[in-house]
Amino acid sequence: MSRNVIEACGLGKRYGSTWALRGCTLAIPAGHVAALVGPNGAGKTTLLNLAVGLAEPSAGGLTVLGGLPPGSPAALDGIAFVAQDTPVYKNLSAADMLHLTRNLNRRFDQHYAEARLADLGIPLNRKAGKLSGGQQAQLALTLALARRPRLLVLDEPVAMLDPVARHDFMATVLAAAAGKGEAGGVSVVLSSHVLAELERVADYLILLSQGRVQVAGEVDDLLASHRVLTGPAAEADKYADRPVVHVRRGAAQAHLLVRATADDPVPPGWEAHPVGLEELALAYLREPGAAALPGPARGREAESSEVTT
Repeated sequence: MSRNVIEACGLGKRYGSTWALRGCTLAIPAGHVAALVGPNGAGKTTLLNLAVGLAEPSAGGLTVLGGLPPGSPAALDGIAFVAQDTPVYKNLSAADMLHLTRNLNRRFDQHYAEARLADLGIPLNRKAGKLSGGQQAQLALTLALARRPRLLVLDEPVAMLDPVARHDFMATVLAAAAGKGEAGGVSVVLSSHVLAELERVADYLILLSQGRVQVAGEVDDLLASHRVLTGPAAEADKYADRPVVHVRRGAAQAHLLVRATADDPVPPGWEAHPVGLEELALAYLREPGAAALPGPARGREAESSEVTT
């Protein structure tokens, strides 16, 4: 049985005459915190909605949790979803939200949920609408984790949070994925524009941009297969035949992000530097025509994806 938590082949979703996602093929393995990155309109939310069964595909196929149909009882039982607006019922208290979620799900750890809210200083009798944005996000995350899911799907969960609330939220996600505490060992797929936060928590990257999955693989492998070359700006064009992803040129120096390993020779007069996740993602977003080369450690990965929103 496949260990992929999300697997798509030729997946497409159309609203009227507009394709929100088209020809998307990818596989996200279990046991990772997988970051889904891309510009607005890249189809990230559409892909996640399809994965959790909130939408039906217009083309292609999609399975979750090792081959289950999205929206099936088994899939719903194993996936927890926190949408972009961290949905909570504003007029219900935190205790009411726990009671409602417990009654709507086959599995719910009431003790864990109450203990976690107590640790966060969130009163059970306070209405959700009276909580801060960070507390509402933590309440939504607590409800999701208390369901003991195999896969946690988060759509822009920290977009509206301040830096402290964002850090605390992502720390909880990382602990859950790492198997720490009572709600540990969860696979996570999250979309976000906050690249600095993703660099701290993500160990798998999927980058959607302008019609295809450009990058899909384990973060360590991707970073190891890219380098930044710094050298004379006048000589930058000499390396146009190399696998250059992005060029940043100044008056005297040029910075080339290239597909290369630490063992690859460095051109005379140039220096090589390691690359970070944020720098790598931004380079591919700025150069949507630069497709990443397949790597040996990625297994089944994205082949193509066309997004037309």
